[in-house]
Amino acid sequence: MAKRDFYEILGVPKNASDEDIKKSYRKMAMKYHPDRNQGDSAKVAEEKFKEAKEAYEMLSDPNRHAANDQFGHAG
Repeated sequence: MAKRDFYEILGVPKNASDEDIKKSYRKMAMKYHPDRNQGDSAKVAEEKFKEAKEAYEMLSDPNRHAANDQFGHAG
């Protein structure tokens, strides 16, 4: 399965500021955090939480962010 674009995951444009990236990540983290989602939706929410965390880790680090912009997921 191909990985989705990190910007798409967080719902921000490619020219988003660090503050916009952080704000979007926090919103998603609150929505999909495993402690807030129980029952049938817990597994889906956990996957979305992990996906958002990975995207934020990549885009919040300036070096990794630049590599992602230049090379995509291979960077």
